[in-house]
Amino acid sequence: MGTSPALEFWERFVLLLFAAMGTGFVLTAFLDALRLRRANRRAHRPPGGGPGSVVDGVPEPWPAAEPRAPGCAA
Repeated sequence: MGTSPALEFWERFVLLLFAAMGTGFVLTAFLDALRLRRANRRAHRPPGGGPGSVVDGVPEPWPAAEPRAPGCAA
């Protein structure tokens, strides 16, 4: 009829519960650190990031495109 789970079940349950919580904690901490690192890099990027960016109101020219053979798809 109404039997309660064995002691082994509860031991395994607690072990798996703490393993899942630990994995979630570590994964969350890793992803937060990654996001903060990425945001920090963007904040400290020097002005004028590269070709096509605007510095002092004057856009930098894009590099010249390589010549293509006639009829060649892009």
